[in-house]
Amino acid sequence: MKIFQVFAAVIVALQFHAVMSAEDKCAKTNQYKCPSTTCNSTIWVKDCLDCDGFLSTDAKTETCFDRKILNGKDNPSSDYLWRDILGLVLWFCAAGIATACGVGGGGIYVPVGILLLNFMPKPSSGLSQASIFGASLGGLLLNIRNKHPYTTKYEYRSTERGGNVMESCEMDAPPDTDNVRYFSRPLIDFDMALFLAPMEMAGAVMGVIVQKLLPNWLYLTLAAIILGFTAYKTYKKFLDTRRKEKAKHEAAAAAAAAESDAPVPEGAPQDTNESKADPPSVGETDEEHHEEHDTDNEPAVGDNDGDEAEIEATCEKLLLKDSRQLPSEKVFALIILWFGLIALTFLKGGKGVDSVIGITCASPWYGVLIGTQFLWTLGFACLFGWRLTKQTAEKKRVNYPFHPQDVLWDFEKTRFYAFFTFIAGVVAGLIGIGGGMVLGPLMLVMGIHPRVSSATTATMIVLTSSSVAVLFVTAGLVPWTYAVTFFSTCFCGALVGKKYIDGIVKKTGKASILIFMLATIIAFATVGCIVTVLMRLSSSNWCLEGFKKFCNLKDEDSDEDMCMINQVLRL
Repeated sequence: MKIFQVFAAVIVALQFHAVMSAEDKCAKTNQYKCPSTTCNSTIWVKDCLDCDGFLSTDAKTETCFDRKILNGKDNPSSDYLWRDILGLVLWFCAAGIATACGVGGGGIYVPVGILLLNFMPKPSSGLSQASIFGASLGGLLLNIRNKHPYTTKYEYRSTERGGNVMESCEMDAPPDTDNVRYFSRPLIDFDMALFLAPMEMAGAVMGVIVQKLLPNWLYLTLAAIILGFTAYKTYKKFLDTRRKEKAKHEAAAAAAAAESDAPVPEGAPQDTNESKADPPSVGETDEEHHEEHDTDNEPAVGDNDGDEAEIEATCEKLLLKDSRQLPSEKVFALIILWFGLIALTFLKGGKGVDSVIGITCASPWYGVLIGTQFLWTLGFACLFGWRLTKQTAEKKRVNYPFHPQDVLWDFEKTRFYAFFTFIAGVVAGLIGIGGGMVLGPLMLVMGIHPRVSSATTATMIVLTSSSVAVLFVTAGLVPWTYAVTFFSTCFCGALVGKKYIDGIVKKTGKASILIFMLATIIAFATVGCIVTVLMRLSSSNWCLEGFKKFCNLKDEDSDEDMCMINQVLRL
């Protein structure tokens, strides 16, 4: 608590200093030369995004230019060639690692785009969104084919032998036999994505509204603090998970050694690992494991009143329904959510992009569209949250064999996770990153298997990154050649990197590898935020700007940077 009090005092002091220094330091703003295609004289602009056809900025020469990818001749310096080559290699590697961990990587792409590729913040953000879209799409193509790490074993037995038996086993589903059937699930938890994704989007809308009021140095500082704390907690989670994995492997090795040493009487039944009780899931305590899954051993509510055969038939029907690798109705719901999101994004504008119908923040329709975003996302989340609780209650009634990491949804848990997912979205929107860096660690705390967590968050990232990436490219805020090239690079990097990393995790059984890489990515993003804010403050003569207006339109009466012909055309 004292740390947060000290931090608040520092922020207040810096903000007071910002107000006092606004008249002298902050009044000195950089201007850039804009080549004019219609005027003989040079136009000066404050932002090269206002220079038609010359959107890139060369800070050394203070010139706006039309940037060409992998070109050392037409750009102001040959340095841009090796910057692009090094950037493509770095983006390829980062895409595979980030996608395997279930994050978009925006916390890395944005600062590296500014520092290495020499883009200004807005084009760097647009390039980051195109890169995230490519990487998450490549990861999605792999994830929709992968199976859940746990499998349900359904053994058909006669009444004399105690009836049918169902249990959850951590293994790949073997071929079915005459009396044993195996049910596997897709790696992506579509139900959780349909519930948490819109809730996170609603939080992101709120975070972006608050972020508009903050000066750049302040929200980058907040980003560094929040990401640093998240990296610390994720590293602690990695150490705890690695300790549990080590203990589990040692116990398995000891049991195997004891079994090989003990003499087995002739005709004695052989115990298999499948018949043993499942250990607590990764990131889950023993008390939580037994508390959540004691319901598997309790008699079903309908055992006394209903027909036992009907209950078993219903349970088997639910297993068949969950085993579909690509549930069409859930995929269709995600597509509807995506279409609604991209439509509202284009109508309202945002991320520095104007609305396609000309709505500004001063228009009353701007507030209506923001309210519509909340209604759309929260309505989706409430609908599928209610369906989750109803579905879980039905599964409990028929003694459904839950996996150790399954969240047994009820009203309290739905409300709890909805609230914290909304907060995660607020934080993501506030500090300008994708939700994966906040939502990923939250899912690990929920006790969800790291592979399932990374696949589900990566699916959610596809929804948000695609709409924003299309918005940036169509508005011309990022060169389309760069957007397409880096999109393709990250798409290939995700396919290669994720497949390789998932193979290592599956072979070794060490899901802690994913947690370690996630913590490392968040730590790199923290360093990137710190370096970016220091460099930007240094270039602006350590100007600490004050809080911004919520609605800050461009001065349409200012013609300082326009030639006479452009003034006439504008009129």
